[in-house]
Amino acid sequence: SLHRVMLRKMKSLRQRLQEQGLLESYLKQHPYNLAAKYFPGIAVEPLENYMDDEYFGTISIGTPPQEFTVVFDTGSSNLWVPSVFCSSPPCSRWVHSRFNPAESSTFLSTNDTLFITYGTGSMTGVLGYDTIDVAGINVRNQIFGLAETEPGDFFYYTPFDGILGLAFPSIASSGATPVFDNMMMENLVDRHLFSVYLSRDSQGGSFVLFGAIDPYYTTQGISWIPLSAETYWQISMESVSIGGTPVACSLGCQAIVDTGTTLLAVPIRAFRTLLSRLGASSGGEISCEAARNLPDLIFHIQGREFPVPSRAYVLRSNGFCTLGLQGMDVPTEEGELWILGDVFIREYYVIFDRANNKVGLSRLP
Repeated sequence: SLHRVMLRKMKSLRQRLQEQGLLESYLKQHPYNLAAKYFPGIAVEPLENYMDDEYFGTISIGTPPQEFTVVFDTGSSNLWVPSVFCSSPPCSRWVHSRFNPAESSTFLSTNDTLFITYGTGSMTGVLGYDTIDVAGINVRNQIFGLAETEPGDFFYYTPFDGILGLAFPSIASSGATPVFDNMMMENLVDRHLFSVYLSRDSQGGSFVLFGAIDPYYTTQGISWIPLSAETYWQISMESVSIGGTPVACSLGCQAIVDTGTTLLAVPIRAFRTLLSRLGASSGGEISCEAARNLPDLIFHIQGREFPVPSRAYVLRSNGFCTLGLQGMDVPTEEGELWILGDVFIREYYVIFDRANNKVGLSRLP
C-alpha cells in the first residue's frame, strides 16, 4: 500500500495580498531575513518564504480525527498546528482550523513549551501527544505543538494551518521527535525514505510519498548524493555555471534541498553576479521577451550536471517576469550556503533517504 499525501496548489500568499491591495504595505512592514532559518542552534522558521509557496497537504490529529492543512517542510523538524488556546487573530476559527484537545480521546498533555522564532515575531505553544494520520499511516503518541500565540498578521493570510517538518531530529525545537522518525521507529514505512514530486505551473498531481519511490518518476535514473550534514538535507556542490562558464560557488559550497523554500536562495555576491549575467534588474525583474532566451543554470554536484532551465527559474505573474532567485548570506564552517527550493525541486523527483543519509535526484521530463 502506497502512503501518498497528495499536495494541492492554492492561491499563494503573494496573490491573496495582491488581490486585496495589501501586498506593497505588507512587504514594507515585514522585511525579512531568509537566512535566519539556517543559523545553527536556533529554532527559526522564516514563514515569509511561503509568500509564493503553493503546495499543501492534509493530515489529521486526534480521535476522532481533526483535519489540518500543512506545509511538508524538509527545512524544519517540528509539527505544529493552531489550537483552541490561541487568541491571536490568525487563530480565529474563521481563518484556520484549530486543534481542540478536549475533543480527542487519545490526547496526552505535557507541561513542555514550544517557542519558534520567525522573521515577523515568534510562535509559542505547548507540546502534547496524540495520534497523527498522514497518508493513512497512523503514528501513535506523536509529539506536536499546539500554538497559543502566532506572530503578527502574517499567519492571518497564509492558506495553511501549520507545518510538518521533515528534517533531522538534531534541529527539532524542544527536542521533539519528528513525525518521520516515529514512522521509522514504529516500522510504519517499508523503507526509511520519502520522496517528493512538485508539479510545474498549474498541473496537479504533486505529492509526498512515504516509504517508497514511485518508478514512474525515475525513468531518467537516480543520482544519489551523500549528505554533508545530518541537520537539514544538506549536500556539497562543486560549482554553478552558465553556458559552460562557472559563475558562482567556484570553490565549492553547501546546498540545502528545502521544500519549505519557494525560490533559489543564493549568497549575496553570487546573487548579484547572476542578476548581471542574466540581464535582470537589482530586484530580479526582467522583460518577459528577454526571459524567453535565458540559458540554463547548471548545478554541478558529485561530478554531475543538474540543469535548471529558464522556464523553471523565471516567475511569470500578470504579464511581469522576475527571476526566482533571492539573495541570502549564511556563514557556515563549510563555506557559502545555497538553498535549493521549489524552483529547483520542480525539475527533479527528489528522494530523501534516511537509511543511507543521501538525497536522490531524478530529472523530470
